[in-house]
Order: sequence, then structure tokens, then C-alpha cells
Amino acid sequence: MATQVSPRSHENYGTVINTNIVPLIGNIVLSKLRPDAIAAMYATALESGRRNGGGLSPRSVCMMHRVLAAAMKQGVKWQLLAQNPCDAVSPPRVERKQMKVLDADGTAAIIEAARPKALFMPILLGTLCGLRRGELAALRWRNIDLNAGQISVVASLEETKSGVRLKPPKSGRARTVALPSLAIEELRRHRLKQAEELLRLGIRQTEETQVCLQPNYEPWAPRNLSSAFYKFIKASGLQRVRLHDLRHSHATHLLMANVHPKIVQERLGHSNIATTMDLYTHVMPGMQDEAASRVDAALRAAISKRAKL
Repeated sequence: MATQVSPRSHENYGTVINTNIVPLIGNIVLSKLRPDAIAAMYATALESGRRNGGGLSPRSVCMMHRVLAAAMKQGVKWQLLAQNPCDAVSPPRVERKQMKVLDADGTAAIIEAARPKALFMPILLGTLCGLRRGELAALRWRNIDLNAGQISVVASLEETKSGVRLKPPKSGRARTVALPSLAIEELRRHRLKQAEELLRLGIRQTEETQVCLQPNYEPWAPRNLSSAFYKFIKASGLQRVRLHDLRHSHATHLLMANVHPKIVQERLGHSNIATTMDLYTHVMPGMQDEAASRVDAALRAAISKRAKL
């Protein structure tokens, strides 16, 4: 499995196995593992699965199910098992977390509050381009063409136990994101200001320099970026949102402006349009109403025109 997933995912899966699965069913011989034992494990985990007391969340137990099911599937492939016992077990139902989305005024408030801070550019590109935090941290000046008005999202930073590593974007594919004029203007100013500040430290800005740097001019690690954003929001008194919610807000604004979901998918870097549609179903009712109104207006106009003939 280590060769099929990223190092970070492999670490997370190992933690789930060693912390949540092995203590509950680790003493059962693989060939004797039955669906009822797996179902009992899930029930126990929900009731008292935490080390410090209390139960795990349904989301955590579903992760246990995914990891165990994948391992059992491999066991079937290797002919260690006749069938996958997880196929006969249903994990607990997980309620989707309510997505927090900023309106235009809330977005503008966050951008302006962050203007004098090192978080300004990550926040701006998150709200205007929908980049993920790892993509923001990995972005270099060579990835930006201000004349063409485009960002090439070709890499992401990932934190593992052995340190920070560069990897392809989450979908596995690079993408090009068109820059709004506001982003182009701010990036031009930011590049000049950053070059001047680095020069005072005896550092020359190059095409390899990260676009987003910490106050000490070191590159951001993804977790540090999220932590700094959390502290900024808490201190500012603005609407409580996560850094990732800026990306959600960007997608929602596009869909509410009747931008085709396929374009939204491409900007966000989702592997397929079904992911985009599933994540942003809350916007669809409004789009349906707009579509119905447009069809109604077009047909009424055509009927009226024929009636005058």
C-alpha cells in the first residue's frame, strides 16, 4: 500500500490501524475474521474508542472501515481470504459538515484586514483562485505569468513525519487557473515589495522564490499556514472560517454567478465534475430556479412573437 498512496496518507492509515483497529481485533486470525466481529468493533469504537475516554466520531469509524476494507481486499487478491468480510458490514452514517461560505462583503472584509500581514497573498489567492493550502505554500514565481494572467498549479506541499515534501496536486494533474484582474494587480505589487524586502536581507528574489512567505521570509508549511490563519481570524473578530473555506467560498461565488460547473471543476482541480456537483449541491437550487426562469422567458418571447404573426 505504501507505494500506492502518498507518504502522508500512508502515515495516517498506519495510525488508524495501530491506534483504532489492532487494539480491538488484532488478536483475531485473519482467516477467522467475520463480519460480526467487524460490526462489533465499530460499535465499540463509537462507544469507547478514544484513548482518553469517550467514543470515536462516525467519521473516524468510517475511516477505520475504509482502511480495513482496503486491506481485506488486498488479502483477497493475494488469496489469503476467500472473500472480503467488510463487504457484509455497513459503517456508521456520517452527516456532512455544514460548509461555511463567505459572501462578497465577508470576503472583502477578510482581504482588507489581512492586507498588512504576511497572510494577505495566501488569503487573496484562496478567495480569488480557490487554491488549496498546500498549493499556496508550494507556489513559486515561475508558476505565475502575469502578462498572460495565469497561474500554473503544478505542485503541493505535504507534511509528513520526515518533513515537508513536494508532491503533485491532489488530483494528480497540473492545472491552469486564470487570474482575475484584482489578483494580477496585487501580485505585481506583492512581487515588487517582496523583492525589496528580501534584498534588504541580502537575498535575491528569483523565479524559484515562493510567492507566499512567512513574516520571517521563510516558506510556509501547510499546517503553519492554517494555524496562522486561525489566529488571524480569532484576533480580527471576523466571521469564523477555516482557510479551506476560502476555497469553498470561491467555488460558491462562481456557481452563483452562473459559471458552468465544468469551469469550476477545472479551477478547483477536482478529478471529476461529480465531486464538484456533490460538494456544492447547496448552490444548485438557485441555479435551477435561474435556469427555469431563462427557459420560461425564452419560450414566452417565442410564443408572443408567433401570436403577432
